[in-house]
Amino acid sequence: MARAAAAAGLAAIALTDHDTLDGLPELMAAGAGLGLAVIPGCEFSVAAPWGEMHLLGYFLPPDSAPLNRFLVAARNGRSERGRKMVSRLQGLGIDVQFEDLLAEAAGGAVGRPHLARALLKAGRVKSVNDAFDRYLGRGRPAYVDKELPTLRQVADLVHAVGGVVSAAHLKDRGTRSMLRRFKDDGLDAVETRHPAHDADKRSRLTEVALFLGLERTGGSDWHGDDAGMGTHAPLGSQEVPLEWLERLEAARPAPMSPAPAP
Repeated sequence: MARAAAAAGLAAIALTDHDTLDGLPELMAAGAGLGLAVIPGCEFSVAAPWGEMHLLGYFLPPDSAPLNRFLVAARNGRSERGRKMVSRLQGLGIDVQFEDLLAEAAGGAVGRPHLARALLKAGRVKSVNDAFDRYLGRGRPAYVDKELPTLRQVADLVHAVGGVVSAAHLKDRGTRSMLRRFKDDGLDAVETRHPAHDADKRSRLTEVALFLGLERTGGSDWHGDDAGMGTHAPLGSQEVPLEWLERLEAARPAPMSPAPAP
């Protein structure tokens, strides 16, 4: 990943896998050897009025005990959700096993894309997108809701370790009233540049962010060159000014000192 980012001419890259900080120390070391700044991060799922929102946390210390405890619980929830989705697929007569899902995750946090790839390998769908359209998307027969924390809970956790949070790929949901509400709950920034945002969405989100005093972020949402999902783009595909990163870093709160041992 570090080599690919450097080859794309990027000055900095953020790794924000879902519910895990694994891989960050290795990527940070690789980036240092290539002159590439690596911002350690994570993508959280939080409750939103429409169901689920993705929240990007930046500048996260990979060795934070409170943060890692929270993420372990989140990953356990992901695994349980995966079991339930596999069970629903089996109830539909589809021969897929939980072990197939784990094999696709390869030790990482379990997610629906892994199950989609397992279905693709089993020949039950034509593509990853087809798996979501037929079985795994919201409202589809194998979909299972998550038990989600609030934005405030995650924002407080991230702020306590000196990080910031940005609302990811909101599309048309990033209205002024909604983002004002999120800011009151601890939101620091909004992702304006994303493959799912056309020029009109970028312009509208930018206007709202500037009006509310929120910082701006952007990214490719790269999931690997063979991800096969339309809202994920190649590394370096989104032009994100370095000034945004500098402003985001300047907005970081001072991390809270750990409580003294009893």
